[in-house]
Amino acid sequence: MGLNLTAKISMAARWHAVAIAAVTASILLLGSFAAGARADTSRGLFNPQQFTLGNGMQVVVISDHRAPVVTHMVWYKVGAADDPPGKSGLAHYFEHMMFKGTRTVPEGEFSKIVARLGGRENAFTSYDYTGYFQTIASQHLDTMMRLEADRMSNLVVRETDIAAEREVVQEERRSRLENNPGGLLGEQMSSAQFLSHPYGRPVIGWEHEVAALSRSDLLEFYDEHYAPNNAVLIVAGDATVEQVRPLAEKYYGAIPAQEIESRKRLREPPQRAARRVIMRDPRVRVPSWSRTYLAPSQTAGESQHALPLQVLSEILGGGTTARLYKRLVVEEKIASGAGASYRGSSKDLSRFYVYASPQPGGDLEPIETVIEEEIAKLLVSGVTEEELNRAKAGMVAGAIFARDSLAAGARFFGAALAVGRTAEDVESWPQRIAAVTAEEILAAARHVFEERLSVTGLLLPKQGG
Repeated sequence: MGLNLTAKISMAARWHAVAIAAVTASILLLGSFAAGARADTSRGLFNPQQFTLGNGMQVVVISDHRAPVVTHMVWYKVGAADDPPGKSGLAHYFEHMMFKGTRTVPEGEFSKIVARLGGRENAFTSYDYTGYFQTIASQHLDTMMRLEADRMSNLVVRETDIAAEREVVQEERRSRLENNPGGLLGEQMSSAQFLSHPYGRPVIGWEHEVAALSRSDLLEFYDEHYAPNNAVLIVAGDATVEQVRPLAEKYYGAIPAQEIESRKRLREPPQRAARRVIMRDPRVRVPSWSRTYLAPSQTAGESQHALPLQVLSEILGGGTTARLYKRLVVEEKIASGAGASYRGSSKDLSRFYVYASPQPGGDLEPIETVIEEEIAKLLVSGVTEEELNRAKAGMVAGAIFARDSLAAGARFFGAALAVGRTAEDVESWPQRIAAVTAEEILAAARHVFEERLSVTGLLLPKQGG
């Protein structure tokens, strides 16, 4: 419980964007697998079935009968970027409160029931959504729906629980961020990257703002956002739509819809100057270099560049055969690791990342020079057909292999629907990736790799420390 998207910062990539490990892997839309695997998506990727309850709750069923197990997930279309100004961390704090009991289920009983039935549960908060899930034997799906629907509308928020959980949240921040120099650098880079947009605030919240959150803040948040017409139910595994529909109507369908205001997100102003963030910390043993570029997503900005950017991140930094790794680690031997990444599934603008760490005793300056040379070369010459085909083959193969994971489909569809995309977007992803051209990648690179859109981060040992 309480694992959130600021807490899981990758020390290698210096990401500030955070998530529970499974969610992060899924949001990257299927990752990178070995190139050359045969990818047959002609019969569909996950073949979901969908319906909408009378109160507006979206439901997706992904049947997979290989084992008598289901993953049951509820995604709320609210996240840290929806926290009111001055109240950062509210969405994540409230995620913790959802485990504090209802009028009919005492505190802690929800988790005890899941454990007693042999299941697993957790929750997560991101910038754009909050999710709750259980993986359990399919015969207990009825129980999971009853419990989850109960806390959607009958949660009890006690002052004593608020005080106790505040300490838990603050300790989470200390353990996952304050004790992690890379996490702190990522947090500062986020603030530098987004001038106005709430993606610049940490999901877990600024410590002083979390300290000031009140019971009335939490109750107002619950009343405004936790409703069936602001949620998506995903059931993946040993269940059919014929089994899920009556259960969903019985438990979730009985909850009245309520008026949900449209999301109020500040627009990001034009970015006119590159920024540089330097952090020195005595705990740093190996320095690192990273850079982010403001980039479009699949739902914001010049979204036609989103899929080409996914392929570009694979070509630049998707593994040991990628450009940055080959140049910095294999050829120049000045880095111990290097890569690139891009997450195009955010509701608003996203970022493209490049990063590297030097060999022991090495400097960051030559690393920055070589990476800039590689980007400049890319902007002139683009990518080769061999690189393009290898990257696309690996990514599409990854989509096929993802079907072996019970929860993967649930995460893909939940993340898409929670930001306003469709199940068809997920199903058609392999075909759309396969159609990306070298010309589209070059256009996307030229759109994103502008100095004024960049934030460079240096993580260094403290001088004299």
